[in-house]
Parts: sequence; structure tokens; C-alpha cells
Amino acid sequence: MFNLIIAFPEQVSEAIGIAKRSKIKLSLPKIRNIVITGLGGSAIGGDILRSYSAGQIGIPILVNRSYTLPRFVTHNSLVVVSSYSGGTEETISAYAMARKKGAQILVISSGGKIGETAAKAHHNWIRIPGGLPPRAALGYSFFTLLAGFQKVGLLKSKPVETEETISLLKQLSEEYSDYEKNPFPLRLAEQLMNMLPIVYSSTERFDAVNLRWRGQMEENAKTVAYGNFFPEMNHNEIVGYSTLKDLLSRFLVIYLLDEGDHPRVAARFSLVKEIIRPYCSNIIEVRSQGKSLLARMFSLIHLGDWTSYYLAIKKNVDPTPVSNIDTLKKNLSEMKQ
Repeated sequence: MFNLIIAFPEQVSEAIGIAKRSKIKLSLPKIRNIVITGLGGSAIGGDILRSYSAGQIGIPILVNRSYTLPRFVTHNSLVVVSSYSGGTEETISAYAMARKKGAQILVISSGGKIGETAAKAHHNWIRIPGGLPPRAALGYSFFTLLAGFQKVGLLKSKPVETEETISLLKQLSEEYSDYEKNPFPLRLAEQLMNMLPIVYSSTERFDAVNLRWRGQMEENAKTVAYGNFFPEMNHNEIVGYSTLKDLLSRFLVIYLLDEGDHPRVAARFSLVKEIIRPYCSNIIEVRSQGKSLLARMFSLIHLGDWTSYYLAIKKNVDPTPVSNIDTLKKNLSEMKQ
């Protein structure tokens, strides 16, 4: 896992090259909505694209985590089928439904049953390298999608943003992999020991980054993690910081902050801190780095990856295997559908 995380910037560059070389034919005037269907590490790339492109694209984007597709999907929809392994049963089912509905289809996969179907049906297929844990293949699941959308004109190409993001990732990867150069992710991991991570961020742009942090804590560090978004949690969850004080004292709250947060949301972060501080163990503020939105998003994502890795090491657990997921998949495969 150490080698996979430290090599993430190179994976990003490779993913962009793969997308640029791929043949993608879409009828853009017919597209009224975009549905990205996938699960887990194969879906998070879609979440990040939805957040990143919110102010740039004029049609709705939905990330679908289900065996079925929304009823509004028709021949005027673009369905992105994202499955790193190509064998995710929920995504296989949703793919079949997309074909029945006559939707335009773009597949992102390393192969498997989904790859076989895409090849036989002559669907658009961005074929990515296999053999990685899906969560460690975010470069392939997000940047192939981003570059693919830019290639066909769904999104405007922003080479300066991309170059800044890769450059910043290289810098951070070098620093975070050597805790003597930058001990922050290790120190954060040490504070998370025996604590329940609670991740808060703004809804705009950073909801997917928030979700990535929680997923990495759960899969890499084998610890349950929770989170919510501002301003929504101000209207419900904040009231929960009242009783169960023994439990709340094991909460370590992480604020994911960005210079682009709405001014009123930024004010809420400050005010909420004073309300919940007496109850939780600690509140740690983490700020994004970089100029462009893409760089700022991935600066936080990369920090979360390293923090989850160091937390796994501190807990003396191997961050790579996900035995509970493997057990569930095995048991499901033995059941009649």
C-alpha cells in the first residue's frame, strides 16, 4: 500500500494518457443527463467528478450505487459504467439495464465480465490496468473520466490545473512518505488511535473528498468512520452533541477546510467548533493546498490516503486486505440469485 500511495502522481499521468488514446464516440446533443454507476473505490471517482464539475457542466450528473438505474435513464442519457475489476455484480446489473434502455454507454474497467460485454457490444471502453485494490486506483477511475469528458467536449480542458495537480501531488507524496520531512499525517494518525473519526466538510465541492477520507479510514485502517456536511449538519446532527458524553469523548473531529468554502459556511465552522468542543476529544482543522480547485481537492485526498495508511501501521494492521468485503462477496456468490 505504501508503494501504491507514493506512486499515485505517476498513476494520474498514466490515466490521462490512457484516456487521450482511447476511442470515445458520443452524440453530445442527445445527452440530457449523466449517470455514473459503480460501487466503492470504482464509484468515488464519479463522486469527485460530480463535485468538481458542478460549476462547469450544464446537465445533471448522478452517481448510482445500485443494481438498478433511475427511471429517468433513456436513450438521452449517458451511463458511465465504472467497475475496476469488471466483476462487480451490482454494476453488471445496472449495465444490463442501461443497454435495455438504449442509453449511450462509456465503460471504465480493467476487464472482467463488464469488459467482455463492452468489447462484444462495441461500447466506448477506457481500458485501465488491473491488479490493484480499487481504492488504490483512484487515478484511473477519476482522471480517465475527467480526461475522457474533456476529450469529447463535455468539460473544458484545463491543462494548467492538471499540471499543477500532478506537481503538487509529487511534492506531497515525497513529503508525506518521509515523516521527518512532513510529520503531519503521522501525527494525525497518532491522534486518531482509539478514537472515532468524524469528518466534516462543506457540501459544495468537498462532499466527495469527505467520503474518500471515511472510506480510506475504513478500508486501510480497519476502523469505522463517520462524517457529515455543512450546513446540513447544523440543522440536525449538531443537537446530538448533548448526551452520551462518554461516547462523544471518543470522537475526534476533522474539519476539511478550503478557501472556496462559502463565507457563511466558513463562519459556521468557527461557531460550531465552540459548541461541540466541550464534548469531543479534539477538533483538527485540515486546509487544502494549491491554487486550482482540482489541486486543492486532491491535496486533501492525498493527505487522507497517507493518514489512513499511517493509522493502519500504528494499529499494526495490514492496510491492503479487505477480508470482510471478500467474505461477503464469497457468501453472496454461493447464494442463489
